[in-house]
Amino acid sequence: MEQAHLEEIERIIYGLRLPKNSEYYEPGVGFSCKAKDIGFDAYAECLEKGSYRCPFSLSYGCSSYCKCPSRIYLARELKK
Repeated sequence: MEQAHLEEIERIIYGLRLPKNSEYYEPGVGFSCKAKDIGFDAYAECLEKGSYRCPFSLSYGCSSYCKCPSRIYLARELKK
C-alpha cells in the first residue's frame, strides 16, 4: 500500500478506539478484512464471515456493514 494511503488511514483513525488485539488491523500495514464500497459515505459492505466479532460491524437483514471510517476509505478509494 502506498505511503500516502497509509498516512490518510492513520489520520482517519487517530482518536478511534481500536481494540488492542484487533485481528483485522495492524499499524503500518492497515486492514486485512474484506469490504466492498456500496456508495454510502458512512458504510461499506462487510465481506467477512465472522463480522459479528468486529466492533465496527453492523448487521442489517442478511448483510453486515462496516462503519469504520478508515476501512470505508479503503473500500471507496482503493476498491479493496
